[in-house]
Amino acid sequence: MNEDSLPATAPGMGGEPPEHAIPDLIGQVYEVAAPTERGRMLELLMRPLGVLSLVAIAHGIFAAIRFRSGREFHIQLDELGRVQAGDVVALAQHVQQVSVEAIDSLAQLLASSPQLAASATAALLLATLVKRIRARMAHSGTRDD
Repeated sequence: MNEDSLPATAPGMGGEPPEHAIPDLIGQVYEVAAPTERGRMLELLMRPLGVLSLVAIAHGIFAAIRFRSGREFHIQLDELGRVQAGDVVALAQHVQQVSVEAIDSLAQLLASSPQLAASATAALLLATLVKRIRARMAHSGTRDD
């Protein structure tokens, strides 16, 4: 990944990517993540969606994974080879419309991963998610203790 693949930032936002760039950042982080982290990312993103939604995304690849994973919904490592970064971007775009909290839950995964901590894109995504979480909490009057 090179600097040209990073999303453009919105003017006047302190060099941070615009809200609509979050799915692209998630796709880029997915590309550099280790297989176990890829699986956890997909589980977090797929969890809030029903089967019908999953069928409509990326030619149904996520619905197929969901059906094969069984009741406990754990993605097998061999399933990850079928999922490309573009598929994850499409999934993240859909999830962002349905559950912003699901996208924000990636912040904890990113913060707990030493391998992803070395990624500039993961750091940018983490900073963006944390800022968004704090802004939403401030807007709703909830304090982060």
